[in-house]
Amino acid sequence: MNNEKLQKAIDGLAIFDLYLVDSTANSTEGFNPKYANFDELVLQTKHIVTKSEVFDSTDDKKLFRVFVEFGGRWVDESNPDSRTDESVAQIEAEFVAEYLLTTELDQDCLDEFALRNASYHVWPYWREFFASQCERMRLPRIIFPTVQVASNRDENLIVD
Repeated sequence: MNNEKLQKAIDGLAIFDLYLVDSTANSTEGFNPKYANFDELVLQTKHIVTKSEVFDSTDDKKLFRVFVEFGGRWVDESNPDSRTDESVAQIEAEFVAEYLLTTELDQDCLDEFALRNASYHVWPYWREFFASQCERMRLPRIIFPTVQVASNRDENLIVD
């Protein structure tokens, strides 16, 4: 963790755009969320910064793009016959946060920013998406906390 590199990135980047690039929401055949007993199910979540990249946009702007994946799924951990990767319902999404590079930054600064700061911008969009999908699917109303950072924030970022 390097606060100096993070601060340099914060000073050299400006939020440009944020958007959804992929999403899935489903429940398994025969599972009816409206009438299910969710006391027997466990909600598992994921929040991972998967990659980042610097690129030149079509209007000659240099942009830094960070990809963040989120997910929530309900599993029955009490059933010894169920596989650990089986879920009865799940919601997943991938968001991209784009930042305008206002100054040249080295890769270490960009990595610090991607792992430790980009999630603050993306999290509210995921939070709203998840809550509205739960409502549409008649899943339990889950309200995530207002702030969360990616679980891989202290690991190496995959850079393309």
